[in-house]
This record gives sequence, C-alpha cells and structure tokens, in this order.
Amino acid sequence: MRIGELSARTGASRRSLRYYEQQGLLVSTRSPSGQRCYNDDHVQRVALIQTFLAAGMSTMSIAQMVPCMAEPTTAKALHALAVMNHERARLTSTIDSLTAAREALDHLIEVNRSFLANAADAA
Repeated sequence: MRIGELSARTGASRRSLRYYEQQGLLVSTRSPSGQRCYNDDHVQRVALIQTFLAAGMSTMSIAQMVPCMAEPTTAKALHALAVMNHERARLTSTIDSLTAAREALDHLIEVNRSFLANAADAA
C-alpha cells in the first residue's frame, strides 16, 4: 500500500508517517518510481507508535525499542529492555499521579455536592 492508504487506515497524517520513517520508527520499501510502499504490518506498527506517543514517550525512546520489535539481537534486546523498563516506570508514576488527582477531585466534588444539598435544605 502507498502512504495515502496507510494514512487513511491509521489516521496518521502523511507528514507524520514520513516523520516516523525519518526517526527510524517505520521502514518502508520503495517502488521503482520511488514511492513509499507499506504492508499490513505497518498498520499495527503505526498504531503502536501512536499509542506510545499518546502516552508521552519520545520518538527517541520508541526508536530505541524498535529493533526489539523487528529483528532483535541480544545487545539490541538488552538495550530495548532497559528503555522499556524505564518507560514502564515513568508510565506507572504518571498513572499513580493521575489516580491521586482524580481521587482528590472526587473528594472535592463530594464536598461541593454535600454543601449544595445542605444549602438547599436550609433554604
């Protein structure tokens, strides 16, 4: 498939797909006329890249994990594992912070609901 179809199937812009390729996150083949060619595996790869980016991972971190996702060697797998463990710890910390913020917000919502209920009863 060409870049336009990959874009349509993934929701990633053509510009983003070119950027992913430039950063080493995605590898395409070229047609005789020089057009980028992708296969169905690229759809899943782009989805994974988008998931990681949405979680706040940098393209550099993702690029360091890519060799393990494609053709791992022992050295690449060890390095990728270290990056993955770092990113997992960062995500866990972020999730914990978000959970604490949500719990604090839930408490404030309940306090305000109680206040409004008591104010309505007093009126």
